[in-house]
Amino acid sequence: MTDSSGNIWLTSKEILKKTGISRATLNNYIKMGILPKPVVKKAGPDQKGIKQIGYFPEIVLQNIEDVKRLKREGKTMSEIEEHFKEVPEAPQVENDRQEVPPPIKEPVVYSRKSRRTMDSNLKLTLEDIQSPAYLINHNFEIEWINKEAEEHVFNKSVSSVVDVDSRNLFKLFFSYDFHSHINNWADIVEAHLKVVHSKLTRTKISTLYNGISENEISFINGINNNITSYDQHLVHNIPIQFDLSNGETESYQIYTLSFREGIFFVFIPTDKLNHEILNMLSHRESIINELLKQRMPSLHSMCVLVADLQDSVKISSELLPGEYFELVNELWKTVGNSFDKYNGIYGKHSGDGMLYYFIKRPGSNYLMDAINCALELRDKMREFSAAWKLRKGWLNDIYLNTAINEGQEFFGAIHSSSNVEFTALGDTINYAGRLSDFARYGSIWTTKNVISKMEQNERDSLRFGVYRKENDRKIFIKNSFSRVVDLLEKNNQKYCKFLDIATLPITEIIEKV
Repeated sequence: MTDSSGNIWLTSKEILKKTGISRATLNNYIKMGILPKPVVKKAGPDQKGIKQIGYFPEIVLQNIEDVKRLKREGKTMSEIEEHFKEVPEAPQVENDRQEVPPPIKEPVVYSRKSRRTMDSNLKLTLEDIQSPAYLINHNFEIEWINKEAEEHVFNKSVSSVVDVDSRNLFKLFFSYDFHSHINNWADIVEAHLKVVHSKLTRTKISTLYNGISENEISFINGINNNITSYDQHLVHNIPIQFDLSNGETESYQIYTLSFREGIFFVFIPTDKLNHEILNMLSHRESIINELLKQRMPSLHSMCVLVADLQDSVKISSELLPGEYFELVNELWKTVGNSFDKYNGIYGKHSGDGMLYYFIKRPGSNYLMDAINCALELRDKMREFSAAWKLRKGWLNDIYLNTAINEGQEFFGAIHSSSNVEFTALGDTINYAGRLSDFARYGSIWTTKNVISKMEQNERDSLRFGVYRKENDRKIFIKNSFSRVVDLLEKNNQKYCKFLDIATLPITEIIEKV
């Protein structure tokens, strides 16, 4: 819009569209003084239902272009901030009451009441962190990272790497991209070892990531052994200097935030201590929730275990509603510890069934974890069934029919307003679900793919195979497989139900030997 003096005024939405910057960057430029604060003016006739709206003078477009130019010339944000120390205040507008709102988000609509509310509830988000930051899980794999960390620390687009093993923090520290960027890279490694020192043992170091060399193991061991007496409370504020390959230096304070799912690192430039960021880090729960929502999906090798309650409709019809819910809750309580014991990750599954992911990790055996978990579930279900038969005086057996499949799928978080759930997408999960429908009477079925990826001694520890009919007898043929279609009778009413997995080679796991 244009005022009576001929000055052109722009909303933040118009600025973002014209310049291509993000809202977080716009807000940051306002805080740094690079751009003037918005002016609250009467809304135009085209802004129906809006009394006031925030506007910027047209000069901000030139300021933003100047920032882009200075960045291309190699200027740091501190130098750019100094350059704009003399940015003039926004011109006054006749007959319009001037007010200074906080950095804004569309739609920019304010009343006296709403402005007071926004001022008291103003919170920064992850997008407002304009210095390097990233989240690692307890396998030291990066699960969230901003572009500043990619550019200033790792010299690589980490977020574009789909293989989670290649996003291992220490694997990146031993990469050419990192070494060619920072001369004193060993100091950076040491700073991070101080943070994770209590979580590392000699055994853990040798399995930090796939392909770690003896020299790398020795190097990390050497540093880790020298920080045994490190004062752990200082871990939340570690000074570090980057000696860059171009001859420049950058000084930071590394702030860390540890929680159940991992460790969050934020590098704040020493010459620009950001108290707002530090205040944001003090809101631990909000940061954790935001990080969990934004974790990057990753391509993982995994085992998927699906266990369905057999004849759940029949059982529910024979119990009062309260009793049925009690049965299901007791069932989850009975088997839940087994999933935790074997590192299973809960996934959402419809109905009364259970879906868990067993992720391939360095130093773990995801194949045997899934199988051992399934065998333990079956043993627990026998006891659970017997207890309910005694309690109800009925003849019903309660079974969990289990299927295990293996494959490589994308694994990530799906969040709603109230919670975060983890899920994987692809045929690995779909086939496991279909195979659990095929299983009956507490049987455990798995695919040929799972068995073929085991070591020979692991296969030898299992009794597996298929039963075949010969002369009205069922004969067990050990260490054998069969297509699903060959195990179905064509007059079986469920025959058509399994046509989508008809050619899938499967076998039944009977027991450990």
